[in-house]
Amino acid sequence: MQKIAVEIPTKTTQPLIDVRDLSVRFVSRDLDIRVVNGVSFSLEAGGALCILGESGSGKSVTLRALMRLLPPTAQLGGDIVIAGINVKSLPAQDLRSIRGRLISMIFQEPMTALDPVFTIGTQIAESVVFHDRVSYSAGRQRALELLELVQIPSAKRRLDAYPHELSGGLRQRAMIAMALACRPKVLLADEPTTALDATVQIQILLLMRELQRELGMATIIVTHDLGVACEVADDMAVMYAGRFVETGSSTDVMEKPRHPYTLGLLKSTVHGGMRGAELDPIPGAPPDLADLPPGCAFAPRCPKHEPQCDGQMPAMVEVSRAHYARCVRLNEPA
Repeated sequence: MQKIAVEIPTKTTQPLIDVRDLSVRFVSRDLDIRVVNGVSFSLEAGGALCILGESGSGKSVTLRALMRLLPPTAQLGGDIVIAGINVKSLPAQDLRSIRGRLISMIFQEPMTALDPVFTIGTQIAESVVFHDRVSYSAGRQRALELLELVQIPSAKRRLDAYPHELSGGLRQRAMIAMALACRPKVLLADEPTTALDATVQIQILLLMRELQRELGMATIIVTHDLGVACEVADDMAVMYAGRFVETGSSTDVMEKPRHPYTLGLLKSTVHGGMRGAELDPIPGAPPDLADLPPGCAFAPRCPKHEPQCDGQMPAMVEVSRAHYARCVRLNEPA
């Protein structure tokens, strides 16, 4: 069996995740698309960060960059340090050693992420056998324990089920079990409840939160659903056109938003008390990432737009303790 190439530190004085000036560009003969532009954040063990924003804002690409799951046309810049390991400079042959063991991911659509020709038990056991260097029978026993951990009914019978034989909710639980198979330090979740109905959504969210606290993992979740963000996150980062435009605790961002885009997301969200009321959507559409404006990318859609917004990108400014926003009008009352 292949030897594990990268030793994962058990303790470190640094944040578990430390990302500095992360950038991702997709370059081809005809296009140069800047999908992620100078993203920086850190996260301690046991913390939960939610990256919030519209589709196309760069959320999923940010997660994939942390695992180096990008196509050959992608150009990666900045630094990604996880548990003391510089993931960006790690040789390609060593990446398999950390995926699943140091950092793991729950993908957006489990039906396409799971292999349709192998049973659920086989797919989970394979990861355990590779990373923990145990027998297949031990890997299968671990798979059974994981299916029970994520509360799949009749777990022993589900071991021999194929993905198409499970409902959407059970496939998502199986995907979570696979992500947790080798006890990762970091769990990434890309829109983990998008394909599920409302009842199953809340079950999955509560399960993820419970497992994150119980296992002490650092968790990063990307979503465009404010309800999901409120349920699972300690901290939030609002992303627009590949940049964080506001960051802070969930309470600060949701109750005291300072960037016009964050406020627009809140105003355009449907909730139970809005029966008969009109929505207040954000006008226009997200910008073309291949042709970003020199100033604030949100300026063409912003109700508070003024000429200086078109000059240069505003810097992140601390508006209160650990609450930052990127806007030229932050000196105005919240």
